[in-house]
This record gives sequence, structure tokens and C-alpha cells, in this order.
Amino acid sequence: MSITVFNQLDKSLHEHLSSLVRLASTADDETALELARSELPRVVAVVKALLDEHQPDDHGRCPTCRTRWWTRRRPSPCRAYLGAQLCLTVVSTTKTRADHKHLKRAG
Repeated sequence: MSITVFNQLDKSLHEHLSSLVRLASTADDETALELARSELPRVVAVVKALLDEHQPDDHGRCPTCRTRWWTRRRPSPCRAYLGAQLCLTVVSTTKTRADHKHLKRAG
């Protein structure tokens, strides 16, 4: 099985992100603070760069997303924007609610 450059990059990126999540949840407060200060701006820059590629054109269509090469571009918000929105709002809200329920039971 040949390993493509994409596969290597994909694996490396996922490992890095998993490492950040693991460190953020298990590290002591000082390490977590250093991690947030060094990595959070980089992660935000990545998300912004990806979303910049999906800014709608003058017709409200994503210039990057389309079903096939010859078809029209997808209307905005495209999957990239919807995915980011869901991950940052719905997932974090659900996790926050679960954390609050856990704290209430423990208290």
C-alpha cells in the first residue's frame, strides 16, 4: 500500500490536533496556559485561512465547493462554514451543558 503525501500530512495533522486536545485536558494549569498561548493563535489562523477560501462570491456561492468540476458552485453557507459553525457553537454548547450537569451532580 503506497502512502501518499496527503496521507502523511493528514496523519501528522490529526496526530498534532489529538495531542493538543490530550494536553489541554490532562496537563497542569501552567502547561495548559502555555499551550493555549502558543497553539490557540495558530489553530485560529488555520481555521480563518480555510474559511477565507470559502467566502461567498457576489452571487452568494462558495468559490471552492462544488459537486462536480462542471457544475455550479454551491450556495453559501457551504459545508466548510456549516461544519465550523457546528463545531464551535453546537458541540461546545453541548459539552458545556454536560460539564455543568456533571458539576451539579458532584456538588
